[in-house]
Amino acid sequence: MPGLANTANWWRHAVVYQVYPRSFMDGNGDGIGDLRGVIDRLDYLVDLGVDAIWFTPWYVSPLADGGYDVADYRAIDPRFGQLADAEELIQAAAAKGIRTIIDIVPNHVSDQHPWFQAALAALPGSPERARFWFRDGRGDDGATIPTNWQSSFQGDTWTRTNNPDGTPGQWYLHLFTAEQPDLNWTNPQVRAEHEAILRFWFDRGVAGVRIDSAALIVKDPTFPDVEDHPYRPGQHPFIDRDGIHQIYQSWRAVAESYDPPRVMVGEVWLDDPERFAAYLGPHEMNTAFNFDFMTRPFEAAALRQSINTTMAAHEHLDAVPTWVLSNHDVTRPVTRYGRADSSFAFAAKRFGVPTDLALGERRARAAMLLVAALPGSLYIYQGDELGLPEDEDLPRSAIEDPMHFRSGGVDPGRDGCRVPLPWTAAATDNFGFSTSPPGQKPAPAWLPQPAWWGDYAADREAADPESMLSLYRRSLALRRSRVDFQGPDFAWLEGFGPKVLAFARGDINCLVNLSDGAIAVPPGHVLLASTSLNDGRLPSDAACWLVRDSIASASHASGLAADPTTPKPDHPSQTEEDPLACDHDAPRLATSPAPASEADPSNPLNSPIPSNGRSLTPDLPD
Repeated sequence: MPGLANTANWWRHAVVYQVYPRSFMDGNGDGIGDLRGVIDRLDYLVDLGVDAIWFTPWYVSPLADGGYDVADYRAIDPRFGQLADAEELIQAAAAKGIRTIIDIVPNHVSDQHPWFQAALAALPGSPERARFWFRDGRGDDGATIPTNWQSSFQGDTWTRTNNPDGTPGQWYLHLFTAEQPDLNWTNPQVRAEHEAILRFWFDRGVAGVRIDSAALIVKDPTFPDVEDHPYRPGQHPFIDRDGIHQIYQSWRAVAESYDPPRVMVGEVWLDDPERFAAYLGPHEMNTAFNFDFMTRPFEAAALRQSINTTMAAHEHLDAVPTWVLSNHDVTRPVTRYGRADSSFAFAAKRFGVPTDLALGERRARAAMLLVAALPGSLYIYQGDELGLPEDEDLPRSAIEDPMHFRSGGVDPGRDGCRVPLPWTAAATDNFGFSTSPPGQKPAPAWLPQPAWWGDYAADREAADPESMLSLYRRSLALRRSRVDFQGPDFAWLEGFGPKVLAFARGDINCLVNLSDGAIAVPPGHVLLASTSLNDGRLPSDAACWLVRDSIASASHASGLAADPTTPKPDHPSQTEEDPLACDHDAPRLATSPAPASEADPSNPLNSPIPSNGRSLTPDLPD
C-alpha cells in the first residue's frame, strides 16, 4: 500500500497504538467514539510516531462486554460507522504510514450471533448446537451445572436454556458472560468460518490480527471438573491445551499466503515461559503480549526478572518480545504505580484503594523510557501518552463493565480506564471528544468525564515541552531514528546497585533509578530524561538515555550481550553541537530526532524523519 515501508518484518520493532473505538474520538456528536473520529485524528498518531493501530472490536455487537461479544464479523457496528468507513480508515492510515491491526475473538461469539440463535431454536444433538458446547445438566432432573468451571469474570460458566414448550433444557458453556457462548473448535465449520473471516479483512488491507484469549479456545470434551491441584502442561480442562497449536498454525498459513504476510499477535495469559513460547515462531504467532511485565510491581528486582525471563523465552525463536504498560482491561499506570502495591491482578481490584498520583506520574514517565528502550515491539494504550489516571470516581450508575456486576459490585471493573479521551482543555464538546454538525450540541460522552479531565488534554500537553505527551513523542522519535534501538543488541550494565536497572542498546545506555535516592549518571551526553537531572544526578523514580564515553561503557557492560561477531553500524561521535545531546550541567527533557547521517539508508525504518515525525516509503502492492 502507498505510504507503508516496504518490509515484511515491520512488526519486529513496531510501536503499536491501541484504540478503544468508543472512547477515542466521536466524529458525529452522539457521544460515542467512531471510525470517522479516528480518521479525523490520524495526524495526531502520525505526530506521536506510531507504526500501527490496534483496534479493539469494531464489529456489530450488543456490547455486553465492550464489543468482545461479536454478532457479525463482516459488518461494523452502526455506532462506529459502516464497512466503508473501516475501508477508508485502513487506506487513509496506510497513506500516512500506519498499519491496521484488528481484534479477533475466537473463543466465543455474542448470544445474538445468527449461529447461536439457530442453536437455541434447534434440538439437542443438532448440527446447529454442535458449533457450541451444549450439555445436559447433572442429576436426575439435569438441574446441576455440567462442570464446576469458574468464569474469568467470576461466577459459573454454564447457563441453562428453555425448550420450546418452556421446560428447562440443556446448558451451554461460556467462560466469560452468559452473553458470550463458547465455540466448539472441534467443529470444522467453526474453523472454516474463522479462516474466512481472516481473509475477509486481510483482503481489505488489514496488516494483522490480535487474537483475544488465545489460550482458551480448546476444551477437554469430557468436561471434567477443575481440581484444586497443579495440572501438567497441556492437561488443564480449558487452558492451554495441546490441540490449540494446530488451529493457529492453520491461521498462520492464511496470513503467510498474502504479500506482504499478515501478522498474528496473541493475547496469551500464561505463567509458564516455555508454554508461552510454544505459541510463537515461524509456523504460529509472530508475537504475543507480555502480560508478565505489565503486571509486575514498579520494583527493580521484579522488573529485571521479568525482562530476563522474557528475553530468554524469545532467545531461540523467530519472534521478538513485546512490551506494554497497560491496555483496556488494566488499571492505568499513573494510578497503579502510585499505590503501595503497584502490581496488577484482576482479583485484587477494589474500590477506594489510595494512590499518590504525583508519584505514579513520575514512575509512569520512567517506565515509558524503560519499555521504549527495550528490544522488540512496543504497545501503547490510548491516553497513556497523556498520563491519564484511572477515573476511580465514576458514578456506580454509569458503570457498564460485566466484571463489576459479576463480582457482586465489589470490583470497580474496567470502565475507569475507558473514559473518552480529553482533546481540549476546555470542557465544551466533551473536552473536544465530540464533533457535531454546526449549530448542534453533542450528546454527553457515553461514560462521564471528570471535571478535571481537561488538565490532561492533548492540546494543552502538545504545547508543554515537559508534558507526558512531549516525552512520548520525543522518546518514540529517538527510538525510530537511532540505529542502536533497531537491532537486538542488549546488555545489562553492572555497578549501579540492585535498585537500578541499567542496560546498553548499542552506544546508548538506559538508566532507571528505582532506589530511594538520586544516583550519579556516568560521563556522557544525556539524550532524554523523564525528569531534570540535578548536578548530574538522576532522581529516584526517574530514567534517562545517554551516550557514554566508549571506554567507560565497555568497562561496565556484562551479561546478555549480543553476539560480538555481529557487525554494528558505526556512529559519528557525539559533540556539544549534537542537538540530541546535553551536558550534565544543563540537563533537559527536550530533544529532537537524530541527524540523518546516523541513519542506515538501506533500512526504511532508519530513513530521515520529516517534520511530521514519520518516514514514508512506498510498499509493494497487495
